[in-house]
Amino acid sequence: MRTATLTRKTRETDITLSLNLDGTGQADISTGIGFFDHMLTAFAVHSGFDLTVKALGDLEVDSHHTVEDVGIVLGQALAKAVDRSAIERYGTFSVPMDEALCHCSLDISGRPYLVFLADFTYPKIGQYDTSMTEHFFQSFAVNAGITLHIQVPYGRDDHHKAEAIYKAVAHALKVAVRPNRGGQALSSKGVL
Repeated sequence: MRTATLTRKTRETDITLSLNLDGTGQADISTGIGFFDHMLTAFAVHSGFDLTVKALGDLEVDSHHTVEDVGIVLGQALAKAVDRSAIERYGTFSVPMDEALCHCSLDISGRPYLVFLADFTYPKIGQYDTSMTEHFFQSFAVNAGITLHIQVPYGRDDHHKAEAIYKAVAHALKVAVRPNRGGQALSSKGVL
């Protein structure tokens, strides 16, 4: 079964996260940041992954440590749950969210890299710092060992832009983690 449950406890956060790549998109999310909970729920629903996140963080400071550490743990959980030697490896998906559009392409390669081309107009959506969107996906990509390209070429509403990003990444991951027919690493090297 392609699952992982991890806990990360620091002086700034206490996070327990469970991930099931072969789930039905069930989500049980509690981070103390309403909009972030909404994005992680959308991520679970659109990826088809079951995701449970219980996070306590120093929100009296700001959302930075909580969002970053959830990205770290989610990335580590994905790396633990997925067998790179037997998956489709690549995923590309575009999500329109009303006036906003997001393109995502990724490679579960073991080579972490993030290209993030998206701008936000306002510093916050609720209690969620919009700048943390890039930081979350940086932490996620590095810890998951994936190359991740995110581009929002246009959009006016920051909520729509952020939501399109989380949903596009979710759909691209859904494609990339599918077992491949050959059951072997999709690489001319023979390994990933």
